[in-house]
Amino acid sequence: MKKLTFYLLIQMACIAAFAQNGPQIKTVNGTIEGRVEASGIKSFKGIPFAQPPVGELRWKDPQPVKNWTGVLKTDKFGNNPMQKNVFGDMMFRSAGMSEDCLYLNVWTPAKSAGAKVPVLVYFYGGGFVAGDGSESRYDGESMAKRGIVAITVNYRLGVFGFMAHPELSAESPHHSSGNYGLLDQNAALRWVQQNIAAFGGDPKRVTIAGESAGSIAVSAQMVSPLSKNLIAGAIGESGAMINPTLAPVPLKVGEDNGVKFGDKIGAKTLAELRAIPAKELLDDASKQGTPPMSTTIDNYFLPEKPADLFAEGKQAHVPLLVGWNSAEIPYQALMYGNAPTSENYLKQLKMFYGDNAEEVLKLYPGNSQEEIIKSATELASDRFIVYSTWKWADLHAQTSGEPVYRYMFSKPRPPMTAKMGNATAGLAGGVTKNTDAAKPVNKAPAPMVGAAHASEIEYAMGNLASNEVYDWKPEDFKVSEIMESYFANFIKTGNPNGKGLPKWSANIKGSPVKFININVNTKLEAESEQLRSRYLFLDGQYTK
Repeated sequence: MKKLTFYLLIQMACIAAFAQNGPQIKTVNGTIEGRVEASGIKSFKGIPFAQPPVGELRWKDPQPVKNWTGVLKTDKFGNNPMQKNVFGDMMFRSAGMSEDCLYLNVWTPAKSAGAKVPVLVYFYGGGFVAGDGSESRYDGESMAKRGIVAITVNYRLGVFGFMAHPELSAESPHHSSGNYGLLDQNAALRWVQQNIAAFGGDPKRVTIAGESAGSIAVSAQMVSPLSKNLIAGAIGESGAMINPTLAPVPLKVGEDNGVKFGDKIGAKTLAELRAIPAKELLDDASKQGTPPMSTTIDNYFLPEKPADLFAEGKQAHVPLLVGWNSAEIPYQALMYGNAPTSENYLKQLKMFYGDNAEEVLKLYPGNSQEEIIKSATELASDRFIVYSTWKWADLHAQTSGEPVYRYMFSKPRPPMTAKMGNATAGLAGGVTKNTDAAKPVNKAPAPMVGAAHASEIEYAMGNLASNEVYDWKPEDFKVSEIMESYFANFIKTGNPNGKGLPKWSANIKGSPVKFININVNTKLEAESEQLRSRYLFLDGQYTK
């Protein structure tokens, strides 16, 4: 009896030990172990795709990961990149903040290697100064449940990801500097090509996607000679690397800004800059008056302006799904806090456009307060990020020979939940908590006439339930089902259309321009002459 009990205990211990082991994948650098989610999806979080960019590797191209022995646990998110708390709607699940941040996360539905499942690689937004692949709104489990290997990628931000400097260009074998965050994304795409088959993914069916800065990055990866042959499709949500939206500067301008920054903080040499602790460098770069840290036309990652490369047809010739939200930014961004009266509106138009103000007034009319709020919202949004996205879509349709599926997301978020208390909605999708209980609750400081910047992410990725800020209604989940289905179909086939979905027509050279308006009643619409005239007017302003 004692012997039987002993064997039963041994057997139970073995079963318990086996149960604690997660799924294992052999990558080119070593074996990793993830976990199985309750849904059955396998997740692998915090996988290193490049060496930590610290010490002498600060401001260098991402270096290949060093091999390891044994099994590397990948069941927790890695560190998020160095950044300040810029946007109130960013909620990280990361291990902490560090320069050591080059990790990616994989969710896979595949039962075995070689399943050849389509792949989504998603780049987060945050103006190239904030963000992290651990944010729940980007979580890949929902997409994986639809038969897609979903990946989120970390990349360097701010001064760590985009500082150019003549000494950096001199030490580079490519004589370039300033695009380290974009090179991190490229390194992740190369990692995918080497490893994703082991997760059941198809390296020949990789779609890149992103929102805001992530969308801007997608447009850049499409034209970079380093990345354009690594992708089969692209999705852009609000933003392209086209003037006036975070367009790259000439390398010399970026280098000069790097020198000015060093002079400002008393670091005259690259060695002195590299010796500054990460937290101190972040604080230095966050002070008022710091020269901008921009992407650069470095003749390596970016040989020319992205707009020129698209115009010349030198981009990846792949299907593109691209669009923006109906109220990317409130009218106050145009009105500078002034009341939306006819006099104030015309005054602002004259300030921005001078003698062209009357022409702008015809394109963005203001005959009543309601119309002024609507027009000022549209003009502020166009100036902020819509025009650049339109230009990207228009150029790709003209020169790629591939379909462009354009959307406008129009579903406003519902009110915040009661537990948010004195929270207010931010200018571009953020949330600010009011800690002063004496102040009245003000959940809608700016009348919105549509969907705010970044508000589509949870809908598109199927992650509404993970955001407990808003009081989601059945209609929100209906819209999410439609939008995620479109995205999933596109990732799988290069075409968003599918059974039970409103028909979405592609734009190609010579075809009438149409777009899908995603809302409670999603429908296909034609680009009106008024709408196109707006973008053509702005085109003349920004391509001078």
